[in-house]
Amino acid sequence: MTTSKDHIIKSYDAELSRLTGEIVHMGELSVKQLEAAIDVVERRDERAAQRVVDNDDTIDRMEQEVSHDVVRLLALRAPMAGDLRNVFAALRIAADIERIGDYAANVAKRSIPLSMVAPVRPAAGLEHLARLAATGVRDVLAAYHDRDTERAYAVWKNDTVLDEAYTGYFRQLLTYMMEDPRNITPCTHLLFMAKNIERIGDHATNIAENVWFQATGEPLPAQRKKLDRTASADFSGLSTKSDPP
Repeated sequence: MTTSKDHIIKSYDAELSRLTGEIVHMGELSVKQLEAAIDVVERRDERAAQRVVDNDDTIDRMEQEVSHDVVRLLALRAPMAGDLRNVFAALRIAADIERIGDYAANVAKRSIPLSMVAPVRPAAGLEHLARLAATGVRDVLAAYHDRDTERAYAVWKNDTVLDEAYTGYFRQLLTYMMEDPRNITPCTHLLFMAKNIERIGDHATNIAENVWFQATGEPLPAQRKKLDRTASADFSGLSTKSDPP
């Protein structure tokens, strides 16, 4: 016999499942935005870049809808303990995804002035950074959907790979800027774009931390390593000759 309590539990589970699906879909859109932004960089397509920028409004609206759904769940269901963690994790993860969408839009926005100057070879290096970031976001979305703490922990731990790649790319861009002043403008845009991608990786690790806390009720047991050394490293010994083609 189905009791009123059973009905309430099933109704809550259905609402939470729908909310999770909305957030995962929102996350997939943010990854596609990043990939589209990299594509317009490579094609030097100003109109397509503007479309990527404009499409960020969709992710913003979805984040607002998730916030409203969370408030409704809190008001109607008054969740406790693990259920409350699920609801707050949804709110925090949606906020991180919204920021990922913003950073992807920033990459596309920077590609517009970049397309107006002569191409520089380091522009191709953005694709590698974006691929690392996109993989991290997709993996952590799967971890969130499946409540997979091991997969979430792997994303959290592997962010150092993106940090190291970003630091190496930063050094490469500085070398090109030192080699020829005409490279300063395009490489400055690339520096900002690369930093946006590195920050996408940071938001993926934030999501991983929330997935872990959602499942266990405890924060991750260690501090995350940060291997982005661009703020503190000494680059005075950089070569003034670029790497061979």
